[in-house]
Amino acid sequence: MECPYCTGASKVTDKRKSPEGIRRRRECLKCKKRFTTYERLSHGEFFIIKKDGRREKYERKKLEMGIERAFEKRPVAKEKITKMINEIEEQLGKTGKKEVKSSFIGELVMKKIKKLDNIAYIRFASVYRDFQDISDFKKVLKGI
Repeated sequence: MECPYCTGASKVTDKRKSPEGIRRRRECLKCKKRFTTYERLSHGEFFIIKKDGRREKYERKKLEMGIERAFEKRPVAKEKITKMINEIEEQLGKTGKKEVKSSFIGELVMKKIKKLDNIAYIRFASVYRDFQDISDFKKVLKGI
């Protein structure tokens, strides 16, 4: 791995598993500065088929933003949320498909969120299912 400071070669001084993937602590052999890299398994590129039929390239960042918004100000550790996102990506990769419907991802996310926090689940469901009035909320609350 090339050093981001001086472009010299580096060596691995420590390797651990983390919620973001494999964490490697590195040291440059030339300038002696230390830096950290994360390694995550890539399942290749795939596309999301939206409700209106549009195809969109999958972006982890969009998934993270939606899920993190649901957990805003909730007492759930960031590590648990990151682990959940990694599990979702792993399940999507295991499908082996190049195109995945957004509804499949939405239902998968809702199941995972429900296991962690009911309030976050309601927040996510209200956006995902496009609640229009209070009766939509009541239906979800009865399910909990």
